Amino acid sequence: MRFAVMGTGGVGGYFGGRLAAAGEDVTFIARGAHLDAILANGLSITSGAGDVTIAPAQATDTPASIGAVDCVLFTVKLYDTDPAGALIGPVVGPETMVVNLQNGIDGEERLAAIIGEDHVVGGVAYISAHIEAPGKISHAGKGAKLTFGELDGTATPRIEALAAACAKAGYEFEVSDDIQGPLWSKLAMLASMSAVSCLTRLPIDVVARTPETAALLRSAMEEVVQVARAKGVNLSDDTVQRVLSFGRSMGTSIKPSMLVDLERGKPLEVDHLSGAVVRAGAAAGVATPFHSMAAALLAPLAKGRAG
Repeated sequence: MRFAVMGTGGVGGYFGGRLAAAGEDVTFIARGAHLDAILANGLSITSGAGDVTIAPAQATDTPASIGAVDCVLFTVKLYDTDPAGALIGPVVGPETMVVNLQNGIDGEERLAAIIGEDHVVGGVAYISAHIEAPGKISHAGKGAKLTFGELDGTATPRIEALAAACAKAGYEFEVSDDIQGPLWSKLAMLASMSAVSCLTRLPIDVVARTPETAALLRSAMEEVVQVARAKGVNLSDDTVQRVLSFGRSMGTSIKPSMLVDLERGKPLEVDHLSGAVVRAGAAAGVATPFHSMAAALLAPLAKGRAG
């Protein structure tokens, strides 16, 4: 398959890099010093699952130079969705699928408005990874999984082809026939953990094992589950407990990407995480006191140091 990775950060760099290392035709879309380093030295991944360097690596800041591909891994930050969605137009051919691996729950809808719903595939990435330095991706721990599926739940040849490529790349994956469940389940985890970690400036495992913050985390997750169910999303009764157990199993060095961004003075996705929970709750008539508070307290930091 021919792949383009729109946004070669932690998520796109890791999963795209593993695909490239397995022999798939992957072009990384990046910019600035990161692009220069990839072109000069390749893309390096350090990971508990094994280090790898893709050299030479195909990379560009001009999507039009790539041509149509079979699959785009769309991994930009949520606040960059609209401009990035417009940029990938030249790589989207009649049969191209764009797998949205952003955080949050509205990326698929926003992408569909730009490139057409038929091209969009829902996806969830479970990984803690970030750009350590230009051309270098750091993956914390060993866990890395993709869940993806057609928005209407059907089984299609393009999903089968993507599953085969993921199996070849060697990372865990799951094909979902109801992608809204995984999307909201991850939102319950990510919006809550990101907010509590940013408010306390603490990594996930410390938050999850401290009784007071663990209780706050549980309450925050339960808010998201209540909103999801009010919207008709099917989430299991043990959703919150599974997510909490996942947090407790993580190493001390693992932080939500939003906390990493906060520490680096970068813009935050809080309006698309806690903010999205608040808006969805208001529309569904469900109170969201924790996420309302978190969105308000983090709003002054949302634009990063430049803001």
